[in-house]
Formats: sequence, structure tokens, C-alpha cells
Amino acid sequence: MPRIEKHAPGSFNWIELATTDQSAAKRFYSALLGWESQDFPMGPDGAYTMFKLDGRDAAGGFKIPTGVAMPPHWAIYVAVDNADETAGRAAALGATIIRPAFDVFNLGRMAVIQDPTGAIFSIWQAKSHIGSGITGENGALCWADLNTPDRERARAFYQALFGWSFDPGKDTSADPYLHIKNGATFIGGVPPEAHRNKHAPPHWLIYFQVADCDASTAKAAELGGQVYVPPMSIDASLRYSVVADPQGIVFALFQGSA
Repeated sequence: MPRIEKHAPGSFNWIELATTDQSAAKRFYSALLGWESQDFPMGPDGAYTMFKLDGRDAAGGFKIPTGVAMPPHWAIYVAVDNADETAGRAAALGATIIRPAFDVFNLGRMAVIQDPTGAIFSIWQAKSHIGSGITGENGALCWADLNTPDRERARAFYQALFGWSFDPGKDTSADPYLHIKNGATFIGGVPPEAHRNKHAPPHWLIYFQVADCDASTAKAAELGGQVYVPPMSIDASLRYSVVADPQGIVFALFQGSA
């Protein structure tokens, strides 16, 4: 079981579910991904759910408060050394700071940012909580795709902010899939324009590792979810699908090589 003790700056270090039905979400993701959940009081009427995999923190979640104008979604976080400085640089690079840097108890310091092309992400400066403590296991975050209408502007922004590189790999087409590298580690990608959902706003799509993409996709549907992209093969050994939970929150499932 690959454990994470510290996240390198620029890596994806946390994911957080904002949902309209916290109890239903716990049932769904527990059945689909094998998560366990632990609730912590958050305000007078709410709780923060810590989702665990093999006893390690894998994700967080909360119910969107009544009256708050926020769509249900999965949010992705990027590890940084200094949230205030990173948010300041993001603004200088053309981003919109949705929430300036603030402390989350003694756990860490974060900010919420919208990149210049419209996709939203958060940054996390760890204190007592590093973020996810597990990787490389079924049920864990394994990848994230940036769906954006302006790949060149997005690439320039994230390269300047986090030092990411964008590698087309073996794809020699005029509009290749770009693999995102943080240092020497592949962490995500940017699909080509031809594969972008023109009806969806710019966003980050998270991927969960599963043992059998077809079986997990079918199970998501059985549990009340919706299948947007049926299981597809990327090459001879990789397979993925795009689904939504019963509250309409979209994510992807990924089956790697054996």
C-alpha cells in the first residue's frame, strides 16, 4: 500500500466533494470505491466527512449549506509551500482569486482560484494535514484532466505558476493530448480540443483507480449514478469511463495495466 507522508509542491494533494446529499454520497462512494467515512463537526448543523481508504485519508466531503450558490462538484487541490505567495502570483498571471488565502483551523492554509481560462482549483499549504495519504491503490485519486477552451493560455499559466511541463508523448497530431508532469511525475493531462465537451464549462476532471473499469462503471449505474462515457480503451492495457454520482457530480474511473 503506497503511503504518502509529504506532497511535493505542484502535486495534486487533495480532493473534496461538495454535495447536496452527504449521507447518500457516503453510501455511494463506500460501495463503489471501498471507502470508509468519518464525520467531524463543522458548524452548528454540519459535518465534514473524511473518506478513508485502507485507514488513510483519501478525500473529504461536505453538504453544501442551504442558500449557498455552489454547484455540486469534486474540487481538486494542489500542494504549495506558501498559499499567500502562490495566490498572489496566480493573480498576477491573470487568474481570479475566488477566496483569498485563509487558515483551516491548524490543518493548513488554502485559497480558491479560477485560472485564466475558467477552470477552478484550490491550493493547499499543509500544516497538520498533508492531504491524501494514499496513492496507487484501487479507490484512490490517480489522475486529473483539465478541460479548457484555451489550451495554450492554460499551459502558460500552470507552467509559470507550478512549473508543470506539458508532454505530447508519442502523439504527433496537430492537436495532441498533453500529459502534465510535475517534475518527473506524470499527474494529469489536457485533452485535445476535439475531445472537449463544448457544453461543459472549463473544469478539472478527477480520475479514480479501479481494478475493472467495466465492472465499476456498471456498479456506479446500479448505485444510481449516470454513465456519460462508457468504458473505452486508451490502448491495449488502459481503460476509462466518465460517470456521475446520484447527485450529478462527474468523475472518471481508470483501469491501468496489470
